Amino acid sequence: MKYDYLIVGAGLYGAVFAQKKTETGKKCLVIDRRGHIAGNIYSRKMEGIDVHMYGPHIFHTDQEKVWEYVTRFTKFNHFTYCPVANYKGELYNLPFNMNTFTKMWPDVKTPEQAREKIRVQIDAAGIKEPKNLEEQAISLVGTDIYEKLIKGYTEKQWGRACTELPAFIIKRLPVRWTYDNNYFNHPYQGIPLDGYTEMVKRMLEGVEVWLGVDYLDQKDELRQQAETVIYTGAMDEYFDYCYGELQYRSLQFETETLDMPNFQGVAGMNYTDCDHPYTRIIEHKHFLFGAGNPDKTVITKEYPAEWSRGEEPYYPINNERNAAVYKKYRELAGREKNLRFGGRLGTYRYMDMDQVILQALEDAER
Repeated sequence: MKYDYLIVGAGLYGAVFAQKKTETGKKCLVIDRRGHIAGNIYSRKMEGIDVHMYGPHIFHTDQEKVWEYVTRFTKFNHFTYCPVANYKGELYNLPFNMNTFTKMWPDVKTPEQAREKIRVQIDAAGIKEPKNLEEQAISLVGTDIYEKLIKGYTEKQWGRACTELPAFIIKRLPVRWTYDNNYFNHPYQGIPLDGYTEMVKRMLEGVEVWLGVDYLDQKDELRQQAETVIYTGAMDEYFDYCYGELQYRSLQFETETLDMPNFQGVAGMNYTDCDHPYTRIIEHKHFLFGAGNPDKTVITKEYPAEWSRGEEPYYPINNERNAAVYKKYRELAGREKNLRFGGRLGTYRYMDMDQVILQALEDAER
């Protein structure tokens, strides 16, 4: 065996795991079917602007261990995510807070008035035991916020009516009774000053990396390269979908350069009506406070899409059917010798970046 670990996937989990093992003297080989490192946090320069190629990624965490680790490889700015919701031209601050409420209801001036407005709408709906996402949302924030800021966006995101979606998807909704547009409450937040790709590149210093290599096409040959395989791809694909497909929602992106210094004045604008086919527009230069070409800007429209084989899987569909299928794959994976699954796809769950890093750190320590 030439390597101690063969790590399939050069994304965040794979890079962190490889870095920690290399640091302890282990020899690692990282491979990826894509032609670049960094997985879905991959970013590249366009007009001097760092563009998030697979959707926006805002780093945030309350884990001091994670923050101390990640700041070894990059410096972060102090960006905080304060998106704006666009409902048929009406603009509302997110997450739901006093700025949202006073705009939606001009007669509301105080937190108590906002609470009362929402309480009256919840009581009028008379929902005792929510049976679907629509009823769950109304029972939490009332009808006005649901109709304007939740319904259309959610139905586009998941490709089905809110009445057909399970209630547990939004068991909790962030509601603040202060004038605070900061989407995340975590104490550590920001964007890497030189981009996520450079951050991952530094993590992989001293690690052998092969790009454009598909493990599943060369499994027998590559398996002989290392004592242990760490697989960060989809578990159902690894086992050739023998129990059926694990279901996802996918995304499609349209990125364009505009001949103007500023398109929308905010990094993220969510389109919460059904008139726009996309869910949001990202203006990348605002992540770094206007860095890049002062006369141009780069925007990305994000379109939710059904997932099928060959498409990029983004959001696992958490329902009883998929939970049962995943359980079968987990049992199958448990019988494999010297093979471990990790990361977002390898564990079939949506994770923020700090959760991925923490999982990789803990797995490497074990």
